[in-house]
Amino acid sequence: MTTNFAQRIHNANYKFDPYVRSLMDTDFYKLLMAYFIWKHYPDVGVTFTVKNRTKAVKLPAIVPEAQLREQLDHVRSLRFTKSELIWLKGNSFYGQEGIFPGDFIAALADLQLPDYHLEIRDGEYHITFSGTWFEHTLWEIYALAVINEAKSRAAMADMSKYELTVLYANATSKLVAKLKALKEADVRGIAEFGTRRRHGFLWQEFVIEAMQEELGAGFIGTSNALHAMRMDLEAIGTNAHELPMTITALARLEGMQDGEKPSDRHSVFMSQYRVLEQWEQTFSGNLLVALPDTFGSTQFLQNAESCFPNIEHWTGFREDSKDPYIAAEEKIAFWKSLGVDPREKLQLFSDGLDHKLMIDLSNKFRDRIRCGFGWGTNATNDFRDCDPRGGTDLNPISLVCKVTEVKDLKTGGKVGAVKLSDNYTKATGPEEEIAYYREIFGAEGVADIPVEV
Repeated sequence: MTTNFAQRIHNANYKFDPYVRSLMDTDFYKLLMAYFIWKHYPDVGVTFTVKNRTKAVKLPAIVPEAQLREQLDHVRSLRFTKSELIWLKGNSFYGQEGIFPGDFIAALADLQLPDYHLEIRDGEYHITFSGTWFEHTLWEIYALAVINEAKSRAAMADMSKYELTVLYANATSKLVAKLKALKEADVRGIAEFGTRRRHGFLWQEFVIEAMQEELGAGFIGTSNALHAMRMDLEAIGTNAHELPMTITALARLEGMQDGEKPSDRHSVFMSQYRVLEQWEQTFSGNLLVALPDTFGSTQFLQNAESCFPNIEHWTGFREDSKDPYIAAEEKIAFWKSLGVDPREKLQLFSDGLDHKLMIDLSNKFRDRIRCGFGWGTNATNDFRDCDPRGGTDLNPISLVCKVTEVKDLKTGGKVGAVKLSDNYTKATGPEEEIAYYREIFGAEGVADIPVEV
């Protein structure tokens, strides 16, 4: 890697330097989901809302509003390029060709991100993106990447070139030590998942190159579509909570409009499996990785065999909010209950991972289930204790952008979107809707777990 970070950051203080340079600079799963949404749900409207879960940090006190608007406006000016669209249409992903059909590629070619709403409420930025689901779904990653890099740049704005040099030397040393420990422990199946909360675009690029160099066969690719394209890597990713949250909200909305009947609660409950049915109608093979925790993993698994028998043919599960040790044991027991060898199924850990946890999980489970690791914030934004001045302004924060409202564009009806999670702390949605969902899905296996990133 030839980038001189200290010089680049120091010089960038004097001119506009875009934090997102391409619409391909997003997680690959967002492109997969964008196709799914475009294909199945053209008449659905949504609102995405940015939420800072790190209450001790107030972003308006750090990042000037004018700077934030300048960066978001720049993202709106971007378009998918011909070379990017050719790569999407002609490349093979997960061993499959032609995942994205020509008419969807044409829709991407015509896409301009819609406007956003930004204001300050109670000392924090309130940022929303409202409109048709397909046009707005891609905003999520761009917005989070912009805000996180803006926070990083603000923390470094008054550093001298020498201080910046020491900062990046410390961060590099810390990163390489983690990678060498993972290599020594022979941890396999590691993918870079850090776009949304990265320190910056160029630092993420460096992290990916370092992972390639240090991990060798233990590194399997990146979730970032632009880096995957430029570096000829496997683009990694399947789907996220956004799908079951929105599709279940549509079932909830239908029941509210017709006057609720007992069957409406059943429809809400079954929506978590209806998503999987539609996903496997759209994709196949290794793209069939389920995310079971949107409304609680335990209830999902208890009912999966009867409600969605095809689950036995899926590649595996991604973990995002449950204690990873409990989650892995739960999945091993689940696969065994179906008469399936867990060692043939993927267990993709992706919640708050760092090298020590990955090493321990690999040691404990590698012979019992096929382990994979989506390494995010603690790979691309771990500058803790790296500031030569001893500050904490570069510590990562827990920033999310979730669907908060769903609207039927045909009827005009709308309702709040809900995620229950396996972690009470990560639940999102209006309180009355969360209570309604708890009545349907229960809370078995849900726990209070501190959220750091």
